[in-house]
Amino acid sequence: MQFDEKFLADMGLSAMPEQEKQAFLDYIQEELEVRIGERIAKGMTEAQLAEFDSLTDQSEITAWLEKNRPDYRDIVTRTIADMKDEIRANRSKLI
Repeated sequence: MQFDEKFLADMGLSAMPEQEKQAFLDYIQEELEVRIGERIAKGMTEAQLAEFDSLTDQSEITAWLEKNRPDYRDIVTRTIADMKDEIRANRSKLI
């Protein structure tokens, strides 16, 4: 997912002050990574978590997730949708 001017426009945040836009986009990216990670980690064993944490190559990570968390794509999709809903609900506070 791209977090850029189009994303801000889709969220109704085009009027956000220019000096705040990049910081907000960076925050969204970081927050999504945390939320997705937390949701994927739920239900995993300590051994699985340790194995996952040791992976560095994106193709290895994807293959590992497909084997150990076949629902990870749904988790990502739901987490992004939840974040978008949260942003839209708080739009007036953000601009």
